[in-house]
Amino acid sequence: MARIVMKFGGTSVADVEKIKNVARRVKSEVDAGNQVAVVVSAMSGKTNELVGWAQEVSPMYDAREYDVIVSSGEQVTVGLLAMALQSMDVPARSWLGWQIPIKTDGAHAKARIKEIDTTELDKRMNGGEVVCVAGFQGIAPDNRITTLGRGGSDTSAVALAAALNADRCDIYTDVDGVYTTDPRIVPKARKIEKITYEEMLELASLGAKVLQTRSVEMAMNHRVRVQVRSTFSDAEGTLVVDEDEIVEQEVVSGIAYSRDEAKITLVKVADKPGIAASIFSPLADANINVDMIVQNVSEDGKSTDMTFTVPRGEFQRALQVIEKNKDKIAYQELLSTSDVTKVSIIGVGMRSHVGVARKMFETLAEKGINIQVISTSEIKVSVLIAEEYTELAVRALHTAYGLDAE
Repeated sequence: MARIVMKFGGTSVADVEKIKNVARRVKSEVDAGNQVAVVVSAMSGKTNELVGWAQEVSPMYDAREYDVIVSSGEQVTVGLLAMALQSMDVPARSWLGWQIPIKTDGAHAKARIKEIDTTELDKRMNGGEVVCVAGFQGIAPDNRITTLGRGGSDTSAVALAAALNADRCDIYTDVDGVYTTDPRIVPKARKIEKITYEEMLELASLGAKVLQTRSVEMAMNHRVRVQVRSTFSDAEGTLVVDEDEIVEQEVVSGIAYSRDEAKITLVKVADKPGIAASIFSPLADANINVDMIVQNVSEDGKSTDMTFTVPRGEFQRALQVIEKNKDKIAYQELLSTSDVTKVSIIGVGMRSHVGVARKMFETLAEKGINIQVISTSEIKVSVLIAEEYTELAVRALHTAYGLDAE
């Protein structure tokens, strides 16, 4: 007997028929003798609808009331799932975040889980009951409902799996696993059988939308084995596990890309101590995340060009912040564009192999693709290129690193 947490996203519970399909999947695990907790998202599109209503009523809304509104989508889904299971003679009950309770901090709309009291859930599961939990929500120290931010149901599921000491957390979605890259761009992309937490974290943060970044961080911190599976097929999925579980590691496991990038260059900034702080401190104060940074010092050593990237959605706000601080920064010219894409290669095998980055640069050069910015970490290399070359770059790199399916 295993203890399993099953999580189903919005597309998996998009209507009543699909919720019944989810109930059948849950029943099959129960029939196999497993203890099961299920975490569900709101029906597909419902959260967007609720957010729209909140913004329509009050563009400068109270975040506490916003959480009350947007958390209601999961309440509907979890109740319907419990009813569907009961109709199949499976003992089940729905649980909202505050009923468990899932305790969070007070950061409404982007709360972080602090503690989950599993006393009652343990008792129910040991008694053969399926516990159906509303994802994406918890309760703040002042007893107000909180939500965990978009994609937060993945985080709810992994946190619950950790608290329940589950053997595995299965994330069901509309894809049947994690692929070496986006199959829509590269038809020869292949499904990965096992991937490390570190690789999955990089893929999630660099544009792969299979798992939410915070959920992977939590899985890694608590060593929760996560499996990404399809709701609509019985195919084996991708296991996200500790590096020790993977016997033979690929040098490069996957190629990720993100179109959510914008580039800003400040020309002829004085090359002196404190200049970087004068640029990036105001951006940090405005909660604008800066990603890739490159600095080119002039021959005389008196000035420098500073190039960096920000999320495309923060592009205009970042420009306003920089222009507002122009006198303090004292740049000669500001250049900017949002027609860029970040392409990345990821793999824990890069730690023990040389020449990995060189192959990336040579492959892009052969295709006539100019690299604008480079950033690296222990298990990834990212480059910024013109957006028009995105698909060509991803396909070329996928082939160059031997990731194409036979």
